[in-house]
Amino acid sequence: MKIIKAMVGALALGLATMSFGAHAQDKGLVGIAMPTKSSLRWISDGNELKAALEAKGYTVDLQYAEDDIPNQLAQIEGMVTKGAKALVVASIDGTTLSQVLQQAKDGGAITVAYDRLIRESPNVDYYTTFDNFKVGVLQAESLVAGLKERFGDQKPWNVELFGGSPDDNNAFFFYDGAMSVLQPMIDSGEIVIKSGQTGMEKVGTLRWDAAVAQARMDNILSANYSDGSRVHGVLAPYDGLSRGIISSLRGVGYGSADQAWPIITGQDAETPSVKAIIAGEQYSTVFKDTRELAKVTAALVDTALSGGQPEINDTKTYENGVKVVPSYLLVPVSVDKSNYEKIVVESGYIKAEELK
Repeated sequence: MKIIKAMVGALALGLATMSFGAHAQDKGLVGIAMPTKSSLRWISDGNELKAALEAKGYTVDLQYAEDDIPNQLAQIEGMVTKGAKALVVASIDGTTLSQVLQQAKDGGAITVAYDRLIRESPNVDYYTTFDNFKVGVLQAESLVAGLKERFGDQKPWNVELFGGSPDDNNAFFFYDGAMSVLQPMIDSGEIVIKSGQTGMEKVGTLRWDAAVAQARMDNILSANYSDGSRVHGVLAPYDGLSRGIISSLRGVGYGSADQAWPIITGQDAETPSVKAIIAGEQYSTVFKDTRELAKVTAALVDTALSGGQPEINDTKTYENGVKVVPSYLLVPVSVDKSNYEKIVVESGYIKAEELK
C-alpha cells in the first residue's frame, strides 16, 4: 500500500507539474485582425503570423473581416473583450479604429499596425511593414526599363496610372515613390498620360478592387485610345489590379501578334501574376516576403510583452496624424521574368509546380 500511495503521489505531482508547465507556456492571447481573404497575400500573412506567434507560446485569435469596416471593428472589440495582450491589425480603413484602440490601451494591450498604418490614434505602439516608398520607386523603375526594352523608339510613351485604395495609407507612399521617378519624364515629354488622369484623387482604386480597375481601364481605352493610338505602359500598384487591367486590355486586342502587351507593373508576387509574368502579359511585380514580415512582427510582439525594447529601424517616416509611429521596415525586391525563379521559387515562396 505504501508503494501504491507513493506511486499515486508521484503521478499526481507529475500531472500537476505538467499542468503548471503547460500553463506557463501559454503567454496569453494575441488578436490578429486581417482585412480579407480575397487577396492571396493576406491569407499567407495571417497563417505565417499565427504560426510564428504560436511557436513563441501565445494563443492566437486570427480573424478576417472581408473588407467590411464594421465587421473588423466588431472583431477587434471581441479580441479586447477576451483579454488580448496584443493586437496585430492590418486595417481596412486606418482612420476608423481610434475608439477600440483606446479600449485596448485601457486594458493594457499593445497595438501593432501590420503593413497598413493605422491613422488618427495615439494608441498605435508599433508599425511593421516594408519600405513602401521604395516599392513605388521599384515599380516605376521597372516600368521605365520595360518601356525602353519593348518600345524604345516609339517615344513619347503613352502611360496610364493606377493607385491603390485611398483609405490605405500605403497607397500614397506607393504612388509618391513611383511619381518621384515618373514625374520628371512626364515633365520632359518622354511620357504622356493620355487620359490626363493623375493624382490619387483620380487614380485611386477603392479597396484595391480588380473589377474597379478593369472598369476604369475600359473607360480610359474607349475615351482616349479609340483614335488608333496605343497604351505603352500601365503603372499598377498591386497584382490584383494588374490582372483586372490585363483583362481590359485583352478585350480590345492587346496581346495579339500585331499589338504587343503594354508594360504592366504589380506588387505582392501572387501566383497568378507570376504566371502572367512568365506568359509575358505582366512585366513585373514587387516581392514582399510576408514570411519575414510575420517573423519580425511576432518577435516584436514577444519582446514588447516580455518587457524588452523591440528592434526598430525607422522613427521618422510614418506620422499617423497624431504621432510618429516607431516602425520596422523590410526591403522589397523587384521581380520579373529574368529573376522570378531565384527570388520566389528558390526561396520557397511559390512552388515551381504551382507556376505550370
